[in-house]
Amino acid sequence: MGGQFMIKISDEKWAKLPKIENRLAEAHGPIGSAARKEFQAKAEAWYYAELLRDERKRQKLTQQQLGERIGKKREYISSLEKGKTDMQLSTFMLMANALGLKFSLVVG
Repeated sequence: MGGQFMIKISDEKWAKLPKIENRLAEAHGPIGSAARKEFQAKAEAWYYAELLRDERKRQKLTQQQLGERIGKKREYISSLEKGKTDMQLSTFMLMANALGLKFSLVVG
C-alpha cells in the first residue's frame, strides 16, 4: 500500500534554502566563465556517455564486444564510460551507430 508523504515549506524557509545556481557558481564559476563552460562540457560529455553505456547494457553487450564493433579496445570504452577520456564526435557516432541509435540535430 503506497502512501503519500508531503512536506509543506513556508515561503520564508524556502527563501533561505540554498539555490542550485549559487552552489554551481561557487563550485564552478559564474555562468559564462571559462571554468563554468569547462564544467558544462564535462557534464554534457558524461551525460551522453551514460546514454551510450545504458544502451550497451540494455543490449547485454560487454565493453569488449562494443569495442570490437567500432575497432577500439575495451579499456578505451571503459575510459569513455567513466568520463576519464574526452569523447570525440566521430567516436560518439561510431558507438551510437554500433548500438543502433540514431541522432539528429534540431534547430530550435
